Amino acid sequence: MHLIETTLFLLLAVVISGPLARITRIALPLVQIALGAGIVLVTGEAVELEPDIFFLLFLPPLLFLDGWRIPKEDLFRDRAVVLELALGLVVFTVVGLGFLLWWMIPEMPLAVAFALAAILSPTDPIAVQAIAARAPIPKRLMHILEGESLLNDATGLTCMRLAIAAASTGAFVLHEAVGSFLWLALAGVASGVAVTWAINLVKAWISRRWGEDVGVQILISLLIPFAAYLVAEKLHASGILAAVAAGVTMSFTERDGVRGLSLATTRIRRAVVWDTVQFAANGLIFVILGEQMPSIMSRAAEVVAGTSRPEVWWLAVYVFAIVAALALLRFIWVWTSLRLTLFRRRHRGPPPKVGLRLTAVMSLAGVRGAITLAGILTVPFTLADGSPMPSRTLAIFLAASVIIVSLIVATIALPKLLKNIELPPEADHQREEDHGRVAAAGAALRAIEDASHDLGEGKPNPDLYSDVASRLMEIYRHRIESRTRTDEDDVEAARLADAVERRLRLVGLGAEREELRRLARGREIDEATAKKLIREIDLQELRYS
Repeated sequence: MHLIETTLFLLLAVVISGPLARITRIALPLVQIALGAGIVLVTGEAVELEPDIFFLLFLPPLLFLDGWRIPKEDLFRDRAVVLELALGLVVFTVVGLGFLLWWMIPEMPLAVAFALAAILSPTDPIAVQAIAARAPIPKRLMHILEGESLLNDATGLTCMRLAIAAASTGAFVLHEAVGSFLWLALAGVASGVAVTWAINLVKAWISRRWGEDVGVQILISLLIPFAAYLVAEKLHASGILAAVAAGVTMSFTERDGVRGLSLATTRIRRAVVWDTVQFAANGLIFVILGEQMPSIMSRAAEVVAGTSRPEVWWLAVYVFAIVAALALLRFIWVWTSLRLTLFRRRHRGPPPKVGLRLTAVMSLAGVRGAITLAGILTVPFTLADGSPMPSRTLAIFLAASVIIVSLIVATIALPKLLKNIELPPEADHQREEDHGRVAAAGAALRAIEDASHDLGEGKPNPDLYSDVASRLMEIYRHRIESRTRTDEDDVEAARLADAVERRLRLVGLGAEREELRRLARGREIDEATAKKLIREIDLQELRYS
């Protein structure tokens, strides 16, 4: 009963955080962290963050959904930049920040410094998205940041495991480290792809033979990321990469009409369910993160007592130095990576102008989140010989503080940096959209014409079928005509007409809904009929809104 009450209380905090963030105009993650801390300070009780449970419960569905929805063409187009950030930048950060920590805090062993640097190196996809909701980051840059954050978790966690092993045993073997990383990555990706592909094949075969159950289909999509994660963990591979790979594979199977085709009802309801899961899980992560803060911060005096600088204010110096070092290392790497990318593509025409402000935006957008805290809490309490792990409490305090400060800095600085910034031109997808609509309309015309002939053949009233088909085909012909005009003025006029039509349709649908409600209140139509008709209107409004 206590667990149920705690869960409901946490969900209530997530619900409150949305309106509170809009009222105060403070970034949603910071509001949720503050609510979590407030719950502990008021009630005196906190949810104990078990890293293994946290990783299993929250990360698979969220990373799966990100991999499922992220535009694959954009991800593959910028794959070189994404991999440079997800692999190279993590290693660069581990080395640079690790030596800085070792120099700043002599009591912290080098292996522990590298472990802390490793878990601070990956950006958090959930935190990145939360910041993007407040600061309108350009689409292409956002896709790069999302792709980086989906992949660099495995790199950072692997580096941390290797550093912890070196701290525990006092030995580090390079070829074993490389082999461990390759197994974690390749086996993790393979697990995610194989599990998702197999489940979708079986699901599609059952649906073709015995029909599709909407509820079952939605539940299967919710279970796939957990299955991929658990299979990968059983193989001692990266469950995080398995969840991401499962999401990417899911998008490809969905696009494949043979293996992944679902009913329209399934797709609409499934999207709503997943949006709810995403909102609730994201909120719970930051609320639980906030609940850990009071206990971590209350140990500040204990943390600093074992160092050569026993004053508490030195902790603030360490935290701000780490945040500044992370931003500087990221700035150096991003600037160098962009220059190399532009140099490699110089034969494709004049390169786009990339200023220092855009590089600074990309540097500050790499915020840290709950993955960092959960990862640092997995650091063992003791070494291989049974002695206490040196500087463990200090590492946890610094990681938690860096999360808060990086979120605050990004929330304040990003909107200012993005204001009136000169951005490289982004691709206009209007031509592709027009081409897709015209092609779809052409296919619909052919299908309706063939179906009307088949339906009317041998019937006593074949003209009825022809008349209905003609009315429907006229709609598609109008769509083709409005999307194939070449004169710029005609194109703009057609788009304006589409916008006006959309607005008027929404007005008309709103009037329909209000009239149906009036009829239902007056008992002129029964409740079931009113619900059916209003649902039809809602689906039409969804198309035009």
